[in-house]
Amino acid sequence: MCGIAGVIAKRKDDHHKTILEKMVHLLRHRGPDGEGTYYSPHVLMGMRRLSIIDISGGWQPIYNEDKSLVLIMNGEIYNYIELQDFVKSKGHKLSTGSDCDVVLHLYEEYKTDCLHMLRGMFAFALYDIQKNIIFIARDRIGEKPIYIFQNDEMILFSSEIKSLLASGKISFDLDPVAVNDYFHYQFVPEPKTPIKNVRKLPRSSYLIIDINAWHTIERIYWDFEGAEPVEGDPTERIRQELDTIASLIVRADVPVGIALSGGLDSSSIAALTIRKYPDSMHAFSVGYPGRPSHDERNQAKELASFLGLQFHEIELSTNDFVHNFERLNFFRDDPIADISGYGYYSISKAAREHGVPVLLQGQGGDELFWGYEWVKDAAAITENQLKRDRTWCQSRAGCKETKDCKKYRPIFYELSPDFRIALNEMNSYYTSSFNEKIYDSSPRDIYTFDYEWSYTDIRINRLIFDTYLLENGIAQGDRLSMANSVELRLPFVDYKLVELVIGLRKTFQTDPDYRRFPKPWLRSAMEGIVPDFVIRRPKQGFAPPVHEWHRALFTAYGHYLDGGYLVQEKILHPKAGKILSSGPFPEEAVTPISFKALVLEIWCRMMSKISK
Repeated sequence: MCGIAGVIAKRKDDHHKTILEKMVHLLRHRGPDGEGTYYSPHVLMGMRRLSIIDISGGWQPIYNEDKSLVLIMNGEIYNYIELQDFVKSKGHKLSTGSDCDVVLHLYEEYKTDCLHMLRGMFAFALYDIQKNIIFIARDRIGEKPIYIFQNDEMILFSSEIKSLLASGKISFDLDPVAVNDYFHYQFVPEPKTPIKNVRKLPRSSYLIIDINAWHTIERIYWDFEGAEPVEGDPTERIRQELDTIASLIVRADVPVGIALSGGLDSSSIAALTIRKYPDSMHAFSVGYPGRPSHDERNQAKELASFLGLQFHEIELSTNDFVHNFERLNFFRDDPIADISGYGYYSISKAAREHGVPVLLQGQGGDELFWGYEWVKDAAAITENQLKRDRTWCQSRAGCKETKDCKKYRPIFYELSPDFRIALNEMNSYYTSSFNEKIYDSSPRDIYTFDYEWSYTDIRINRLIFDTYLLENGIAQGDRLSMANSVELRLPFVDYKLVELVIGLRKTFQTDPDYRRFPKPWLRSAMEGIVPDFVIRRPKQGFAPPVHEWHRALFTAYGHYLDGGYLVQEKILHPKAGKILSSGPFPEEAVTPISFKALVLEIWCRMMSKISK
C-alpha cells in the first residue's frame, strides 16, 4: 500500500525530477515508511510506502530478473501467495516476498491479460523499458485511484489530485459541468474531476502509453454486468465465497482491525475474518456524546464481546468535528459533501494510534445485496417503464427504429430529495455566465443508456456502484484512511463476490424475495455465523447529529461563502453566496445545497493554493 506518481515526458528535461519530487512529497501521508524513485530520460516514477507485506524486503520500485521491467504499485494483491507459486512454476525468480512482485512476472507471461489473474485492490504503473511503453492499470471496482493529466508534451499521473497540482504544471481551473454534477450528487462522478484537464482512469481500465510514437490506448478489461448466470443455492454459494474472501483479506505482516458498527455488514466481516485471523483482532466503533438513539457503540461492543475482539470506542464531539473540518476536506482530495465522513477519518486515526495499520470495513454490502430502499424503487420503476415502452414498440405496425428511440434514461437519482432540490434550484444560485457554460449538459447524462429489455435491475445496481459507492464510499474511505496512513480493505467489493451475486441474480430473476426484503441472501448466508441478535436487528444508517454539526460549521465557516472563492470565480452570484453563508437547511433535504457549497468553497481555497 502506498501512493504513486509519475512523469512521462515527450522530451528530456532536467526539471522533471523536481516535478516528481514535489508530487511524491504530497503523498507522504499515504506512505510514511519510506520512498522509492526511478529515473530515466522520459519516464520518472516515485512512490511513498506504507509497509504491509514483506516489511523489510518489499521496497519499490521493483524490477524483474533482467531489469527490463520496473513497477510501482499502490494496493494489495490478495491472492499473491497462490500467484507466487504460479510464477515460480513458470521459471521466474522473485526478488521480494511482496505481493507486488508477482505483477511483473505475470506481465512477462501474459502482457495486459495479467490483469485477469489479479484479485485485490490496485493501481500500478509498469514501464517496459525495451518497448518504451508504460502500462498503467486500476482494479476492477476502483478501490485504488489514478488521476491523470495529459498535454502534448507530458503525461502526469498520481494517486491523489493534490499531488498532481503540486507539479506546478496544472492550472486550477474548475470544470463547470463537473461542478454542476457535484451540486447534484454531492461528489463528482468519475472519470471527471472538478479540475479541467484532470481525470481519473476509470475503474476496470488500463492505459498504454507508447512513448516513441507518443500515442495512448485505453481499454476496459472487466465488465460489471458481464458475469455469467450462476446455478446453485444462493445461500451456500455466497457463504462459500465469503469464507474464501475472509481467508485472503486478512493476509498482512502487520496487525489487522475492523471498523465495527451494530449493522449486519460489518458484523458479518468481523464474524467471518476472526475465524481466519491468527492473532487477536481489534475493533473500532464511533459514537456521540450522550449516546443518542443512533449511537451504535453498545451494539458493536456486544458483538465484539461475543466474538472476542479487542474493542475501542471513539466519541465524536461537535467541537472536534468543526476543528478538523478544513483538514478533512483537504485529505478527501475530491470535494465530497458527506457530513458523516468524519467517522471514517476518526476510526482510521484511532486504528493508527493503536498500532493497527490495516482496517476492514463493510462498505459495499448495501449496494451489492439491495440494502437501499430507494435503489430497489429505482429498479422497479425502470422495469415498469421498459415494459410499457416494449409493449408500445411491439404494438406499432411497421415500426422503424430510430436513434432517438434506442435510448432511455431510468428514474434513478431523481428519487433522492437532494438531487431533486438541486434540479429545481441550482440554476437560480449560479451566475448567468456559469449557466451558459452548462447549458448543453445535464447531471442525468451519466445514466442515459441504450435500450436493454433484460437485467435492468443489474444495470441499476451498476449505477449505484459507479456513483454513490465508488465516490462517496470507496474514494472517501481510501483518502480519509490514508490521511492517517491506514490501509482500508473492503471484502464486500471483492470482484469474485460481485460476479457471483450478479450471476445469481441472472438465474433467480423470478425469485420474488431476492429484492423484496433487505439483503435476504446475505442474511441467510450469515445464519449460524453471525449471532441472531444481529441478523434480526433492523437496518440503521450511520447518522451523526447532522443539524447540530451543520449549525456549528456555519457559525465557524459560513462567512467563507459570502463573497468567497465561488463568488469571485463567478460560479455563485453574490446574493446566492450571502444566502448560503447562513446555512439554510430545507426540511426535506438530507445534504443541503448550503453544505455542498461550503465543502466546495473550502476545497477550492485549499487546492488552489497548492497549484501556485
